[in-house]
Amino acid sequence: MLNYLWALMILIGIVVGICNGRIEDLGNGALEAAGSAVTLCITMLGIMSLWMGLMQIARASGLLERMTKGMRPVIRFLFPDLPAESPAGEYIATNMIANLLGLGWAATPAGLKAMQELGEVEKERRKKKHLSVEEGTASKEMCIFLIMNISSLQLIPINMIAYRSQYGSANPAGIIVPAIMATFLSTLAAVIFCKWKGKKGKR
Repeated sequence: MLNYLWALMILIGIVVGICNGRIEDLGNGALEAAGSAVTLCITMLGIMSLWMGLMQIARASGLLERMTKGMRPVIRFLFPDLPAESPAGEYIATNMIANLLGLGWAATPAGLKAMQELGEVEKERRKKKHLSVEEGTASKEMCIFLIMNISSLQLIPINMIAYRSQYGSANPAGIIVPAIMATFLSTLAAVIFCKWKGKKGKR
């Protein structure tokens, strides 16, 4: 669907450029944007490499494991029905820590593994209740995890800082405080919604 939308926007831009007699500007703009995209990719690669390296150091030193253990009360609060022995809890904690640091690249693999493990938990749960296991149906925990990822509290919005720096912002890090406030409120709303729906479901 997104491919169709992008193709439509490009086509509209070309048509408007031709109708306004600015096809030369359109070509120059396309070339400049292509060069800017390459530069941005190189910048983001450097930042990604730096933070992924720091994550590896944190993992090797045991810091990430200690942070994951510290997240257990939060995991129990958000996922009260998740079995304590399930490896999903560790993946969820790793995903949340990476998101807190604004490392979406590091959060994605852990998030995918968490979803996979949550799917296994739901299969076992339905088998014990002698219910059919329906493929493609999200469990309550999977929905909560997705909602928390969408709200995504971030202490250091690395991506936005990199984008602002790339495009000449006088203060790239000026987005930190507004980003913390916005993502805190969105995460708070997500937690309230999940807890409200959980109580409603039990009733």
